[in-house]
Amino acid sequence: MKILEAKSLTKKYFSKKALDGIDLTIDEGKIVGILGPNGSGKTTLLKLIAGLIHPSKGDLKICENNIGYKTKELVAYLPDSDFLYPWMKISDARKTYSSLFKDFNTKRFSELISFMKLEDSMTVKSLSKGMKEKLALSLTLSRDAKLIVLDEPLNGVDPIAREQILEAILKGFSFESSIIISSHLINEIESLLDIVYFLKDGKIKLSGNTEELRSDKNMTLDEIYREVFSC
Repeated sequence: MKILEAKSLTKKYFSKKALDGIDLTIDEGKIVGILGPNGSGKTTLLKLIAGLIHPSKGDLKICENNIGYKTKELVAYLPDSDFLYPWMKISDARKTYSSLFKDFNTKRFSELISFMKLEDSMTVKSLSKGMKEKLALSLTLSRDAKLIVLDEPLNGVDPIAREQILEAILKGFSFESSIIISSHLINEIESLLDIVYFLKDGKIKLSGNTEELRSDKNMTLDEIYREVFSC
């Protein structure tokens, strides 16, 4: 089953094209990497998928639905910035998500925050950067969404926290859904990815099955990244 399909997807900000004719397909049960340097169009693409902005041109569908209120119910989005109020306790965040999203799985959330060594009584303002990332990820992964979109989930966290976050992503993954991950830390996420898209200047420069790309080029994903973006 196709979870996502984009055809000639374009997004312009005034005269600048942030995305320029993207074609992209994601099937059920896949973990997909969107890789590229700053300014390549990664966050714009993820915001389009999450329904936060609208395309200037082209088609974008989630489970055969055009982007709109319906697809917001199908997509769980983790932005690359803080989105929780500092005064909130983790228990407040749980209640908020439970009331906002009918697919929020409170049992899974409890399991994830326990795994992350977080407690309901902790306030957001008392959490370190890494702990905030863990909380945000736990909230996102606790939705029974068809597509989970993670924008830089490892950004600014220490190596130990990264390991926990990567484990949590696998722990929360269902083969009935798919995950999109955007990250600069190629070495960290390489082992997770089934499919990869390399974005540069709003265009896809290379894409394919991760294992096949590594085999064909006899390179790691990080080495392929450096080759693509050194040109």
